[in-house]
Amino acid sequence: MVRAQSKDELLAYSQNHWEKLWNLIDELDERTKNAHFKFNLAEKKEKHWARDKNIRDVIAHLYEWHLLLLNFVEKNSKGERISFLPHPYNWKNYGEMNDQFQIKHQNTSLTDLKKEIFQTHQRLMTLIKSFSNEELYTKKYFNWTGTTSLGRYFQSSLSSHYDWAFKKIKEHKKTSIA
Repeated sequence: MVRAQSKDELLAYSQNHWEKLWNLIDELDERTKNAHFKFNLAEKKEKHWARDKNIRDVIAHLYEWHLLLLNFVEKNSKGERISFLPHPYNWKNYGEMNDQFQIKHQNTSLTDLKKEIFQTHQRLMTLIKSFSNEELYTKKYFNWTGTTSLGRYFQSSLSSHYDWAFKKIKEHKKTSIA
């Protein structure tokens, strides 16, 4: 995936990948939208292929990562120093956090998640607009972004994650027809 190098690219990539994802989901019939994934797990080595059981799980994952980013940016911007990943998670065990997101939303409908994620997507797009290009793309501009730039956090939680979800749901579309 191409990495955004500017605020304008970040906004464009995020919106384009968002629309591509939802166009794919919206073209699916209701049976496919709600069907369990039938991936060949012997070929799929990454844990997420087995973790997510349906489109709802994928959207719940995206939604929870939206909330992580919103919390991270909003609190740190107000001077409350927090890590992107909540305690007790870190970049070595964040898969466990993703497992908890999947479990948390087992009783949430895809319809309800869709309403929520459309709101968080819009909040994040608005939040991007509130930062300058320099604030988004200068490494270490903010002491709370560590060694990277704020823009990388946005790209990871938006366009890169949307691309991941698109590929997974596209695979689901193929396997549900077979």
